[in-house]
Amino acid sequence: MTTFPLLAVLLPFLAAFAGLLLSRRPRRRAREADAPQRNGPATTSANAPDAANRRAAWIAVVPTAAAAGLALWLAWGQGFAFLDGGPRSAPVGDTYGAIDTGGVPISLTLQADDLSGLLGVLVTLVALAVQVYSIGYLKDDARYPSYSAFISLFTSAMLLVVYAGDLLVLYVGWEVMGLCSYLLIGHWWEDRGNSRAAVKAFLVTRLGDVGFLFGIFVLGGAAGSFRIADVLAKVPEMSSGTLVAATMLLLAGVAGKSAQVPLHTWLPDAMAGPTPISALIHAATMVAAGIFLVARLFPAFAAARPTLDVLAVLAALGMLGAALAALAQDDLKRVLAYSTVSQLAYMAGGLAAGSDTAAIFHLITHGAFKALLFLCAGVVIHHVGSNLMSQMGGLRRELPVTFAATTVGFAALMGLPPFSGFFSKDAVLVAMEGALAGGLTDAAALLLYGCALATVAVTGAYAARAWLRTFFGRTRAVALPEPEPGTAHVVDIREAPSTMLVPVTLLAVPALLLGFAGGLHLDVPVAAVSVALALLGAAVVYASWRGDPTVDPARLLGPLRAPCEQAFYVDNLYAAVIVRPAVALAGLVVRTDDTVVDGAVRGSGRSARGLSGLLRFAQNGNVQLYVSGLLAGVLLIAVGAVMFT
Repeated sequence: MTTFPLLAVLLPFLAAFAGLLLSRRPRRRAREADAPQRNGPATTSANAPDAANRRAAWIAVVPTAAAAGLALWLAWGQGFAFLDGGPRSAPVGDTYGAIDTGGVPISLTLQADDLSGLLGVLVTLVALAVQVYSIGYLKDDARYPSYSAFISLFTSAMLLVVYAGDLLVLYVGWEVMGLCSYLLIGHWWEDRGNSRAAVKAFLVTRLGDVGFLFGIFVLGGAAGSFRIADVLAKVPEMSSGTLVAATMLLLAGVAGKSAQVPLHTWLPDAMAGPTPISALIHAATMVAAGIFLVARLFPAFAAARPTLDVLAVLAALGMLGAALAALAQDDLKRVLAYSTVSQLAYMAGGLAAGSDTAAIFHLITHGAFKALLFLCAGVVIHHVGSNLMSQMGGLRRELPVTFAATTVGFAALMGLPPFSGFFSKDAVLVAMEGALAGGLTDAAALLLYGCALATVAVTGAYAARAWLRTFFGRTRAVALPEPEPGTAHVVDIREAPSTMLVPVTLLAVPALLLGFAGGLHLDVPVAAVSVALALLGAAVVYASWRGDPTVDPARLLGPLRAPCEQAFYVDNLYAAVIVRPAVALAGLVVRTDDTVVDGAVRGSGRSARGLSGLLRFAQNGNVQLYVSGLLAGVLLIAVGAVMFT
């Protein structure tokens, strides 16, 4: 069992390697099939991409399923103690050597404890659902083999983060995830917008990772080790200045990976990738990594009170601002993207309030219902041929299974009982209420709790709006031609293929029941207020929609609608303050290089050519000119000799 963490990481990694390597074999066979046959006409190779995709699907799904089995076994061995508050089991794993750096060594340790056991299950099960779902979603995509291989690599990198026992080993998985997100978001790179979204995600998350790496160095240097257990053991001996500096730097990486203010702008644009990738990123990999890291190093963050205050303020602004942005979007995937930013801010708020258990509980339930919602959105987009809710409507009769599953997902997102989000959101709100009595400064605690309650109402509003506009009212979808690569596929069936419906149906079960895993520890007044606010937001939207189903309920925002639709112009602010000055500076550097540096080189060349032109007059091959010059010189010498002697 000590090798299970290593095997769980290696299996998807080997699947990625095999998927990239073996996907070329059908192409060679296709060329052979196209060649004239000795005993008959040439055979067609039209089924060669299908053969490659089938092989890639098996290579991707089977190792991921095996990794999921190992993760479940590890979590079962830990007894799910992190959520139920029981006695913690000893970590399971091993150390596979150390790298001597000349200073603090790097320990190659992989282990599973109560926290990493839970996250390993979330990562592998969601990744497995996404791999199976993608078989139908990208059935005719010629690049499916590389796509499935990159998902396997993504899964392996996240598992490395989860099971790492050393901060620098964790950092390796952290960075590989950034590469995979770039490759997968830009899967349909033919569209310039998709490639730009991939570059944006890569650069924004790398910006946060600079601070993250220096935070690791500060903690490791202060502890004399990068082993997570050693670092946490040394936290009581570290000075407050060291802890605040280290955790603030780590918070930059958390904000980048988990799309928190002010580095949240990449996540909505990441919707350019295929919908299954959105489900994977939003539910179990990139965005979950930041919250997991704070929970993993929670004793260090808990000892740095200023860092928790900063985290609380950022979480408060992020949860309410992203929820308002979701309320104004027409793109269904962007609604869910801003919803993810908002829900991750809930988790960050729970951590700031001092409850890592509540934050991780909500991370687990959110992973289930958000993956469900994205996969359901993929079915809808597959069916309609558009991401826009203005082109949807009346789909509950055409997509009954998807409608039921989406209803479960939105109910869990709103926090309605007995769905999973109800229990986990209640735990987070209870922690925030407790922070009013201490743990945070009064202003930060009040801002956090007030924004959290307001966000509950706005969440009910945008969830109800998306649900009504997608599945109710008159059918607005029209038959569309087969789109270009990089856009949604149009299908002419009543429901999605079984490879898409089976993961959706299975994910609906934890979205409904997973809340009971944390135990029925409800604070009845807080739960009642939360449910009442969510229903109030939904009721206001329903009343507006019922009055005129053809009009978008987002009109309730009034003059705030445009700022909310543009996410309060944060991207415009960054473009004005950072992007355009950087582009202008780059243009100045280019002009300086062209006019000064290259100009000096070109000027020296012109000077040399000019001087050579002067010398050419004396060396032109004319013998008469040479003799005349010689006589003139002799004459000058003679005149000089006469005059000066």
